Amino acid sequence: MRVAWNIARRELRGGLRGFWVFLACLALGVGAIAAIGSIRSAIDAGLEREGATLLGGDAELRFTYRNATDEERAFIDDFASEVSEVYDFRSMAVAGTGGEDAERAITQVKAVDSAYPLVGELRLDPAMPLADALAGTDDLPGGVMEPILADRLGLAIGDTFRLGVQDFVLSAHITREPDGFGGNFGFGPRSLVRTSDLANAELLGPGTLYEVNYRLLLPDSDLDAAREEALEGLESAGVRWRDSRNAAPQVRRVIDRVSSFLVLVGLAGLAVGGVGVSAAVRTYLDGKTNVIATLKTLGAQSRTIFTVYLMQIGVLTGLGLAVGLTLGALVPFIVAPLVADQLPVSLQISLSPSALAEAAIYGALTALIFTLWPLARTEHVRAATIFRGAAEATQSWPRLPYLVVIAMLVVALVLISAAFAAAPRLAYATAGGVLGALVVLALAAIGVRALARRLARSRALRGRTALRMAMGAISNPREGAGAVILSLGLGLTVLAAVGQIDHNLRNAIATDLPDRAPSYFFLDIQNAQLDGFLGRLAEDPDVEDVQTAPMLRGVVTALNGIPANAHPNSGHWVLRGDRGVSYSAALPDSATLTAGEWWAEDYSGPPLISFAQEEADELGLTLGDTVTVNVLGREITATIASLREVDFSTGGIGFVMVMSPMPISAAPHTHIATVYAAEAAEGAILRDLSNMFPNVTAIRVREAAERVTEALSTMATATSYAALATLLTGFVVLIGAAAAGERARVFEAAVMKTLGASRRAILTSFALRSALMGAAAGIVALGAGALASWAVMRFVMESPYRFEPYSALGIIAGGVIATLVAGLLFAMRPLSARPASILRAQD
Repeated sequence: MRVAWNIARRELRGGLRGFWVFLACLALGVGAIAAIGSIRSAIDAGLEREGATLLGGDAELRFTYRNATDEERAFIDDFASEVSEVYDFRSMAVAGTGGEDAERAITQVKAVDSAYPLVGELRLDPAMPLADALAGTDDLPGGVMEPILADRLGLAIGDTFRLGVQDFVLSAHITREPDGFGGNFGFGPRSLVRTSDLANAELLGPGTLYEVNYRLLLPDSDLDAAREEALEGLESAGVRWRDSRNAAPQVRRVIDRVSSFLVLVGLAGLAVGGVGVSAAVRTYLDGKTNVIATLKTLGAQSRTIFTVYLMQIGVLTGLGLAVGLTLGALVPFIVAPLVADQLPVSLQISLSPSALAEAAIYGALTALIFTLWPLARTEHVRAATIFRGAAEATQSWPRLPYLVVIAMLVVALVLISAAFAAAPRLAYATAGGVLGALVVLALAAIGVRALARRLARSRALRGRTALRMAMGAISNPREGAGAVILSLGLGLTVLAAVGQIDHNLRNAIATDLPDRAPSYFFLDIQNAQLDGFLGRLAEDPDVEDVQTAPMLRGVVTALNGIPANAHPNSGHWVLRGDRGVSYSAALPDSATLTAGEWWAEDYSGPPLISFAQEEADELGLTLGDTVTVNVLGREITATIASLREVDFSTGGIGFVMVMSPMPISAAPHTHIATVYAAEAAEGAILRDLSNMFPNVTAIRVREAAERVTEALSTMATATSYAALATLLTGFVVLIGAAAAGERARVFEAAVMKTLGASRRAILTSFALRSALMGAAAGIVALGAGALASWAVMRFVMESPYRFEPYSALGIIAGGVIATLVAGLLFAMRPLSARPASILRAQD
């Protein structure tokens, strides 16, 4: 070992020439992963540090569609040192007199008491205390709203708007809502009023869809003990507890998944860098063939030679990791000010040892995986090579033990990435996708070389000297077609997949959704309003169909007697919050039973329930199992009598749970409706129904879908940026491949000049081989990206797939341009070299 280290140390004195690509690829990949991890750690620390502000208190007790009874409120007041009661619901904000000139928009209303906010500060423009803003004028109470809502309604400060049948004066715009990120997803911008001012608005009637949150400041910091005491004191009330340790679960969930995905995309970039690392090591070892042969002639064993160069690569890997970790530690300080306004918490960037350690582990494993292959082939260099006067490169595979070790390291890398990821399934899927793409690209590289070899010898290219020479060069393993297609193709594959998915999602919203989705969802239709509501729509010839259903909200508290929070599938979306519940005596026309039978229309026995088939399978439920649902504080345990197929993709009415009418129909409830109408009639329908029933909320399906599309597009943009980082690494690999092949091209150009080729013909040959390799990489990447996007649309989004040609052409053009630039950067020296001096220098 000491002998090997002495040899390795002496060779390292020659400097880093030839290893700058190795270092750049490793540093870029490790730096990207470290930066993403550091920013994620800073956000997590901010969520923990500012949890009370995001939640609006130390803890929160949430009641679904009711407020606390007098006894419950007395318990809460004794339990907490300070309490703030906050109502949260959707409504329609109306500006104008209510005629054709009136403007309407959905808004997420927050009704507060005088204690709000317990923690944090609500910032208004113009700046004023919240109490003054909500005081209003002598005639009208005040209200504040987000600027985007005011712009949509055409309101200026001092103008009047209406919620339900109550008018408010707009006192200010909300510029910062301290607890705005801690609540549920809202379909509209925020408006905020005083709860007491809603007394005559006719918005919070029996059965109306709203929630009441009691924000608490606690005298004791033991949140676990406080939770246990609160839930015990409010037993069977259907109340849910949340505290400052998990103040914004949706924000944390999204950030965890997005950052995990970006880290995994960074791993794809590191894999691309691995291709460059492997190429750099192979080129370096090719130059050391005579040295290796000499060492073997002097009696050195293959194991010793392997150790010599493994030590050298280990030192360089350490240097590359150091540079990458330094970049990863510094970049967040630069990026933080650029993204600070988009985040719910203030970022306090600091060194994150866990993020840096994660990136270092990924970098070290990747470097080891991609260097073992060329290192293992050193044992195939024979001592006789030195006596032949030329380096003899070997293309043979490493022995089986090396292949087994490489496979074990790949498995270890995948398992470690899954362990670090917030969503292990996402890690496995991404790792599978990256490995699959690398295999496809490697096979494509072999196919491209074989095809180029056949074309170079074909009669069709006779007389086309430049093209024939380009084909011959591409078929030569030393030209690096494999490295070009692998390094460039993986980044282009990610971009191609993102572009195709984004286009298909937008196309589905623009063309497919209107064909099958309703125009509007109407919520909070009171029982007494249903006949009048249906009567207005029945007389409209532009209305194609109307569907209604009774609507309640309930919290699933137990499955087969097992509490939901202790169930093995407690993280399932059906168990995470309150869910829509309906009832029906007869089987709905649109329902398709997959198992069991519907109850008789006059059934009055113990509660029965029909459950959605897909969700039942995911929760492990079957016929005869029991589901306990808390509705308005009452526990109802129902037996599963049937399973149904529920298609949420249509945008129509769909409930996971539909119960037999008794006893749930006796609870206060409202109705929902979907209206299918011609687009030209939508404005009149909204105007008439909102004037007739001010308490009813209308959600335009197209606008809701567009909001979802915007969120998905944001993630697509983030993924595209990560893919561009992968492409940057790929471009570095291209530069390295071009630089490594420069000496061979100098000799090639000298021979071609000697045979009478002009500089133009030589340059054309060089340009053609670069363009053809780039086009090949683009086409292969496009095929792999299209296949991946088809799978996502077909099996994840359950939507039809259409190939989008324009981004496809951009992918191919990008591949051509990248390889052309990299190839031509190193074409000048071969063109300017004098043949005599080059040929004379050859042994």
